[in-house]
Amino acid sequence: MLAIISDMLSSPFIVRALIAGSLISLCSSLLGVSLVLKRCSMIGDGLSHVGFGALAVAAAMGTAPIAFAVPVVIAAAFLLLRIGENSKIKGDAAIALISVGSLAVGVTVVYKTTNSSLDISHYMFGSVNSISKSDLPLCIGLTAVVLILYVFFYSKIFAVTFDENFAKATGMKTGLYNMLIAALTAVTIVLGMRLMGALLVSALIVFPSLSAMRVFKSFFSVVVGSAVLSLICFFAGMIISYELETPAGASVVIVNIAAFILFSGVGVLRGWLK
Repeated sequence: MLAIISDMLSSPFIVRALIAGSLISLCSSLLGVSLVLKRCSMIGDGLSHVGFGALAVAAAMGTAPIAFAVPVVIAAAFLLLRIGENSKIKGDAAIALISVGSLAVGVTVVYKTTNSSLDISHYMFGSVNSISKSDLPLCIGLTAVVLILYVFFYSKIFAVTFDENFAKATGMKTGLYNMLIAALTAVTIVLGMRLMGALLVSALIVFPSLSAMRVFKSFFSVVVGSAVLSLICFFAGMIISYELETPAGASVVIVNIAAFILFSGVGVLRGWLK
């Protein structure tokens, strides 16, 4: 095991992927608890498709992919919130409309561009080579902003997550904090899909949270458990990917599935013992 880890750390692109991936996994797990409890976890899947379209357009234009995609996906997140609150179109239908439309735009751009460096599989399923030297500082900076804002507004996010109506009755600007959660999710999705891919990145939001909820009961313990589990699953998936030469994103998701099954079994067993 130590020899495998040593070999992995000798490759600069894997080191970049480990740094970026661990930060992204941490952010995803924290935000995932609120999204799952608010039954908004599918917004991550919808925003990943928007991110796919934005990254494809940015690559075709020759601009910085992350810098271009972040504001586009944040705008899409705000649009989804507004549609869900003020439109006759229900939230899940709005996600479907925007995500499928963005996916169609992205696929069209990829196939029509003359830039041979555009590989649709890297956008759809991710790649450990996708985090470049220039991307890493931006990735670290953005994830630091996500973590700082989450910690700073933790009590507000907790209130909006569990009882939004009560929070609104106390005078809290719940719409503002819902927009904050959406914006942080959008940034995390854009950063994560370069490594995990548009089709798999939402798993980082859903699985650690659901797994932690099988065992832990309080909001704080679920948040901490989800964060720790997400990091463990990410590193385990990267080790499996390196050793077995399997796709990194898929390997991380498979480990998360195994962890969910394990934690579900522990939760059932604990229920029987009580």
